Amino acid sequence: MILPALEAYDVSVPVVIVGAGAAGLCAALAAKEAGAEVLVLERDPVPRGSTALSAGLVPAAGTRWQREAEIKDSPDLFAADIMAKAVGEPDAEEVGTVTRAVGPALEWLADAHGLAFSVITDFRYPGHSANRMHGLPSRSGEELVDRLRDAAERAGIDILCDARAIALHAAGDGRIAGLTLRRPDGAEDTLGCGALVLACNGYGGNKGLVRQHVPALSDALYFGHPGNQGEAILWGEALGAATRHLPGHQGHGSVAHPVGILITWATITEGGVQVNLQGRRFSDESHGYSEQAAKVLQQPEGIAWTVFDARIAGIAGQFEDFRRAESAGAILEAESVSALAAATRLPEAALTETLAELQRLKSAGSTDAFGRSFAGIPQLSPPYRAVRVTGALFHTQGGLVVDSSARVTRPDGSAFPNLFAAGGAACGVSGPQASGYLSGNGLLTAVALGRIAGRGAGALAQGACA
Repeated sequence: MILPALEAYDVSVPVVIVGAGAAGLCAALAAKEAGAEVLVLERDPVPRGSTALSAGLVPAAGTRWQREAEIKDSPDLFAADIMAKAVGEPDAEEVGTVTRAVGPALEWLADAHGLAFSVITDFRYPGHSANRMHGLPSRSGEELVDRLRDAAERAGIDILCDARAIALHAAGDGRIAGLTLRRPDGAEDTLGCGALVLACNGYGGNKGLVRQHVPALSDALYFGHPGNQGEAILWGEALGAATRHLPGHQGHGSVAHPVGILITWATITEGGVQVNLQGRRFSDESHGYSEQAAKVLQQPEGIAWTVFDARIAGIAGQFEDFRRAESAGAILEAESVSALAAATRLPEAALTETLAELQRLKSAGSTDAFGRSFAGIPQLSPPYRAVRVTGALFHTQGGLVVDSSARVTRPDGSAFPNLFAAGGAACGVSGPQASGYLSGNGLLTAVALGRIAGRGAGALAQGACA
């Protein structure tokens, strides 16, 4: 809802940020560093959001952690990988902006705020030309959002939880003068602002918008945050802002079912495969986990089994989610193919034939009928592992069009005076298809655009106060 600007507000703050995930907290830290007073609004009792549901991995090129590991990479190579995965559909200027900004942003978070990043070196996600995924020790999104919240609290940034923004107040020139907040008990307050950053993600939790823009996943498990209701996009559209690539989204073809735990795609990239309930492979699993979601959901009962081995489980074990899945009993172990078929209740003859064909492909370094190359990929060997999975929608990638300063723009390219967007609220760099999602694109724009938006909002607010 867009309301007219008020003459006075209950409280006024120079910079207001809607959403306390990675994007909002990075924006808050940057705005505070720029000298502005900041208030972050979070609809939940504690900041969690989509960030906490992710693996917490941020792709960045040319970082000091890569140099220490002797990994050759650059923002230009990273940008080329993004454009290749999305077949040239993302905005090249935005891609360049975020790939140049994200490395310095991670080093800033490490140096100024103590976040202990390191780069993953023992496997590479599909589509990346170099090892460039950076994460905290637990390799979990929960740790990432917790450490960002801790940093914000140390910086003296106020985070107002259980506060849902329900309306923006706009002046005639498009300037956002304030917001209306609603508390869980129904009480409402008005809040004035000098600059506003929308960091409240996309619309994945809004069934109506998902049916409209991503009908193939309208009945899929939603593995994102239920608070992602698309307010930023709806507010932007009501203001006359430009949107782009609204059907774009990140799916995931490997959520343990029924326990609902994300299973790292290293189970596939290191040589594992997926089979359906008939014991047969059905796709090129290596292309990417986002597009794999729809392929899994097309199988009988919307279910697949990811089959791998102890070696791969050792690599996957660095992720807290995988360890949780092991503790929950979701990861099955078997000493033979026959025992694996019994444990999974898959047809033994079909599974035996499938894994024998996989062995032949790997021995020959061949490409299968689906187009997956097995050149240089190690054989699976007992003890085997398997996990029952389904496909899910994680978050949307389309959103408000922003400029190089993360300011929201109109269809004619002009920018709103004091409105910024970052993370899932802004159009990402994955294009309009699930297949365009390159691993880490979500946290890429959260961290990079978050810092850019915070800097811009902070400088604008400081200028207005001067």
